[in-house]
Amino acid sequence: QVQVAEAGGGLVQAGGSLRLRCVASGRTFRTNAMGWFRQAPGKEREFVAAVPWSGSSTYYADSVKGRFTISVDNAQNTVFLQMNNLKPEDTAVYYCAARPSYYSGNYYSGSVYEYWGQGTQVTVSS
Repeated sequence: QVQVAEAGGGLVQAGGSLRLRCVASGRTFRTNAMGWFRQAPGKEREFVAAVPWSGSSTYYADSVKGRFTISVDNAQNTVFLQMNNLKPEDTAVYYCAARPSYYSGNYYSGSVYEYWGQGTQVTVSS
């Protein structure tokens, strides 16, 4: 099994920054990518960003391009999400997830990620 745990959420003013951290443990060799998703109250879960463990490429939702950066520390099985210029509409619970190695090519759909963390709350005040 693979366990995923997020940290780093909090309350920040609009224009501020936060850095989320996600640590994967267990049989991480059975995964090949990590993704961040978010869910705001009353809304469906949406894709935010993703990265393969190799760090060779990154993927972003249009709404966060240029503001968020995903990065990976392969040796520590850790993925970071640096969030800059935060907006009130970024307020949500942010989830980290791991994609099993038998999936490839699709980084955007939550259905290909099988191991999910409990989430961390990010609140951006105006």
